[in-house]
Amino acid sequence: MEELFEISENLIAKTSTKFKRYLFDQVDWSERLIGIKGSRGTGKTTLVLQHIQEKALSSAKAVYFSLDELYFTNNSIIDTAKTFYQGGGRILVLDEVHKYQGWAKEIKNLYDRYDDLQIIFTGSSIIDISREEGDLSRRALIFELKGLSYREYLSLFQGIKLPVLTLSQLLDSNQNLRSLFPSDFKPLEKFKEYLKVGYYPFSGVNRESYYIRLRQMVRVIVEFDMAEMKGFDIRNAKKMLQLLYVIAQQVPFKPNISTLSEKTQIHRNTMVNYLHYLNEARLIDLLYAQGISVAVLQKPEKVFLNNTNLLYALSETEPEIGTVREVFFNSQLKVDHKVAYSPRVDFLVDQSVQFEIGGKNKSSKQIQNTSNSWIVKDDLEYPVANHLPLWVFGFLY
Repeated sequence: MEELFEISENLIAKTSTKFKRYLFDQVDWSERLIGIKGSRGTGKTTLVLQHIQEKALSSAKAVYFSLDELYFTNNSIIDTAKTFYQGGGRILVLDEVHKYQGWAKEIKNLYDRYDDLQIIFTGSSIIDISREEGDLSRRALIFELKGLSYREYLSLFQGIKLPVLTLSQLLDSNQNLRSLFPSDFKPLEKFKEYLKVGYYPFSGVNRESYYIRLRQMVRVIVEFDMAEMKGFDIRNAKKMLQLLYVIAQQVPFKPNISTLSEKTQIHRNTMVNYLHYLNEARLIDLLYAQGISVAVLQKPEKVFLNNTNLLYALSETEPEIGTVREVFFNSQLKVDHKVAYSPRVDFLVDQSVQFEIGGKNKSSKQIQNTSNSWIVKDDLEYPVANHLPLWVFGFLY
């Protein structure tokens, strides 16, 4: 166990706090039980290590344990936490909880036993807290960490500090967006770069090796992480990868279940379940019509890859620019807003705002005589009438 404390001390000491993800300031770190979900590579571990570092406590008081360590193959969370608590420990961070069988029940027991012990846990986006044994959903405050926004990308890799904007600000005709940014800021200068390599914090490396890492990450998620997902048979991982590959070549598209079944050899009766699994793993994103509950498994109206970096990494050829635009818009809006399919325009947001996405030649004809409707273009620097620049939606978090 001493080695675990040494690992914790080293990791905390090496963690930089110069850049913090958007979620850091949204988490109420005073809560007794905090859960942070998210896809691989989004920065969950760094986030919790930064929290411990800011507390400036000794490892006897605050410690980080990864449940991926071999130690936990023969030692329980309960016994380890008990030893830590009896030694004066008060902040316990448990990383990669989905790697430990029965993690939710043991965390629940710790929460009930020690009312002055704060427990922070992280895990894959595939975790459904409400279905875990021990029912942590009534006890834990749960957050999900998404990939980098365009704003965060500029901050992390370019050192440019820029404001977070709200959707209301973007849609306010009286708001002068240009005045919110430095006079020398060129919003489109790094935008295409972000679309290709900017979503995950481990970017900033050679593009070719970055895409290799992304493809390896996808395989690990499908072949290992999904084993923790209820109802998913890991023996079908190869079919799942085939399905993801097929989707990557044609997203966004309106799925034809029979055609997908033929191409992947996945029975059509289980295809919707497989799409749901990929969605929960944050590899794809499913768009439903307004009023449709995503809790009910049914065929989506549109299927996107989760983010534009995956699109570039998994596509055989250069992705269509129209697809890139829509995947980006969807990935940024879904963080804090409800996005639905609309038969009239590309996206219906929060049940009231309509968006049509396009390039420089996109006209307003499609939204003519329609209230609360906007054209979003990828070649604009700043708004013109009801035409909004695509890049600015990367400043919503």
